Amino acid sequence: MQEELSDERLMLAYRDGETAAFECLYGRYRTRLYRHLAHQCGDPRLAEDIYQDVWQNIISARAEYEPLAKFSTWIFRIAHHRLIDHYRRQSRNVASLYDDEADPDLAPAPTQQNPAQIAENQEIGIRLAAALQALPEPQREAFLMAEEGGLTLEEIANATACGRETVKSRLRYATSKLRDSLRDLL
Repeated sequence: MQEELSDERLMLAYRDGETAAFECLYGRYRTRLYRHLAHQCGDPRLAEDIYQDVWQNIISARAEYEPLAKFSTWIFRIAHHRLIDHYRRQSRNVASLYDDEADPDLAPAPTQQNPAQIAENQEIGIRLAAALQALPEPQREAFLMAEEGGLTLEEIANATACGRETVKSRLRYATSKLRDSLRDLL
């Protein structure tokens, strides 16, 4: 029955003491939130630390939770702020390079098991990671929130505290730059 409830209702149930509601929310968001963080910061260990911090934040904030926005927007906004906090602590403005081979869950899954196809998929993954890394941070974040997080323009705007048109522009520029970078693969 919990699987049928909206994220917001599950969080309200968790706020009211139902731990099974939290487990359901965690199951819904664990993969896409971790992948988003891992792609944003490029370091699986750091992504795990920030990921745990986001969930700890949710646990700590449960008593005050009010569904003022979609849960997905709320959780990705928390993730956004944790990333910003990390970058401020590290005194850097951009994420480090990805290393898809450091975590096989971040690399694209091979469609066939023949060695040529596996090598080609790894090359595409490396090129895509490099193209993503070359994007300016706001464009990369908007693109990953849309693709990894499944957020809408409005949800990304709420999560990043910027306007819908700004997000739309960032996504358009990111898509255009990625297309240009990977044109020979298309």
